[in-house]
Amino acid sequence: MGRLPALLAVMLALLAPTLAQAEPADIDAAARGVVRVVIIGEESGELIPISHGTGFAVAGDQVVTNAHVLRDALRDDELRIGIIPSGGGEAVYGQPVAVSPRNDLALIRITGELRLPPLALVGGVPPDTGEVTSVGYPMNVDRAQGLAFSDIFRSQPPVKSRGFVSGTRPSRQFDTILHTAPIARGSSGGPLLDPCGRVVGVNSFGADNDGGDAEFFFAVSNRELLPFLRANDVEPRVNSSVCRSMADLDEAERERLQREQIAARADLAERSAAQRAKRERALLEAEQGVILEREDRVFLAFVLLLVAFGLGQWALSLWRQPEEERDDTRLRIAGGATIVVVLAALAAYLTRPGLDEIDRRVAAAMQEDDDVPNVADPGEPSELALQCTLIPERSRITSAKAEDLAFDWTPDGCINERTQYGFAGGTWSRVFVPNSEDAVSVNSFDPDRRIFRVERFLLPRSAMIEAREARGKYEAPQCGTTEAAARLGELQGEVLGQLPRQANERLVYECSARTGSD
Repeated sequence: MGRLPALLAVMLALLAPTLAQAEPADIDAAARGVVRVVIIGEESGELIPISHGTGFAVAGDQVVTNAHVLRDALRDDELRIGIIPSGGGEAVYGQPVAVSPRNDLALIRITGELRLPPLALVGGVPPDTGEVTSVGYPMNVDRAQGLAFSDIFRSQPPVKSRGFVSGTRPSRQFDTILHTAPIARGSSGGPLLDPCGRVVGVNSFGADNDGGDAEFFFAVSNRELLPFLRANDVEPRVNSSVCRSMADLDEAERERLQREQIAARADLAERSAAQRAKRERALLEAEQGVILEREDRVFLAFVLLLVAFGLGQWALSLWRQPEEERDDTRLRIAGGATIVVVLAALAAYLTRPGLDEIDRRVAAAMQEDDDVPNVADPGEPSELALQCTLIPERSRITSAKAEDLAFDWTPDGCINERTQYGFAGGTWSRVFVPNSEDAVSVNSFDPDRRIFRVERFLLPRSAMIEAREARGKYEAPQCGTTEAAARLGELQGEVLGQLPRQANERLVYECSARTGSD
C-alpha cells in the first residue's frame, strides 16, 4: 500500500501540464520599483522607525501600498512616511494621495527627486492558477539577519518568495487572489508577480495558521487596483499579453527560421528544376533551329551553284561564237552574273551557323527571361519610407509601450536623416542609454528583410550607472559623415559588452513601404 501513493504521484507529475517558470531577470527587473515604506517618528531630534511595510511604483513618483501600512501615519500628523528604494539611493519622504480602507489600498506621492521604474500590471481576468512571486520586506527576515530596526533606513534588496495561485475569491468585501507565495509582517503592500514580473495583485494579509494547517495568503487583485489608480488620475502600464519566456520565444524563432530555410531550399530546388527544364527546351529549340538553318544554307548554296553553272554554260556558249558574231555585252553580263552567283553560293555556305551557335542561342534564351522586370518585386529602392507594425507572436513585452513606427531609412544606416545606426558583425544597430529610464535599448534593423527589432534590458541602478558612464565616453557620429556606420559600430562595443546575455523584453516589427497617405 505504501508504494501505490508514490506511484500515483509520479504518474500525476508526468501527466500534469508544465507550468510557466518565473524568469529571474524579470522578477529582478520588477524588484527595482519595489520600496520599503517606513512610518517614521522623531524623538529628541532623532528619526525613529515606528513600523514598515512594502510598496511598489505605478508611476515614476507614485507608489502603491496597503492602507493598513499607513494607518499610524494617518492617525498622527507628527509621523512621516519614508520611501526607501531597493536599488540604492537616498531615502525620501512621501505624501498620501488616496487611501481606500475598504480594499486596503493606498497611493503615495514621492516628494523628493527619487524616480522609480513603474511596474506593469496584468489586465483582464485575474489568474486562477499558475506560479507567482511575492516581493517585499518581511520583518522576520530582518530579525533573522540580526538587523536592528534602525537598519531599515538603509537600501536593501527585497525578499522574493515563490508560490502558486490557489484561486480567486472575494474576501472582506473586496476581490482577492489566494496564493501560497509566503509573506509576513512588513511584506504588506508588496507586489504579487506573475512569471513575467507583472503585477497580478497587492499582497495584503495571510490566513490564520492555527493547528498547523497549510499557510495561504491574500493579495488585492488588479480588479480592485486598476479602478483605484484610475480614480486617482494614475494610468498604469497594463499588459494583457500571454506570459512567454524568452527561451520559448527564441525556440519559436529558431523553428520559424528553420521553416523559412526549408521553404527557401524548396523554392531554390523548384527554381533550379524550372531552370533545367527551361535550358533543355532552349537547347532542343536551338539545336533544331541551327541544324535547319545549316541545311537551308547548304541547299541555297547548291541551288546557287546550279544557277551559276547554267549562267556559266551560257557565257561559254557566247564566248565560243565567232568573234564577228559574238555579243560582248551579253557575254560580260553572263560572265558577271556567273561570278556573282558563285560568290553568293560561297557566302551562303560559309555563313551557315556553326555548332557553337547552339550554346549562344541557349545563353541568349536564358538571359532573355532574366532581363524581364518582375512586377511583384520591383527591386529595393536606395531609400526606404517605412511603416512598421508590431508582431505580437514574435515579441515579448512586460512594461514597454508598444506602438507602430514610421521612419525613413537610407542605405548608409540613417533613420529620419538624424539618427545614425552603427554597422558591426553584419547588423545595423543603435544603443540607447537614457537618463530618464533605467533601461538600455538596443534597436536593430534588417533592411533586406525589413525587420525592425528592439531589445530592452531592464537594469538595476548600479548597472545603469556603469552603462551611462560607458555611453558618455563617445559621441555618436552624425548622419552623412565619413564611415559613420563603421565608427559607431565600434564605439558601441563597450556598452554592449556590459549588457546581460538575455534581454528582458523584445519588440519585433515588420516593415512595409509607406504610402503617401500614411
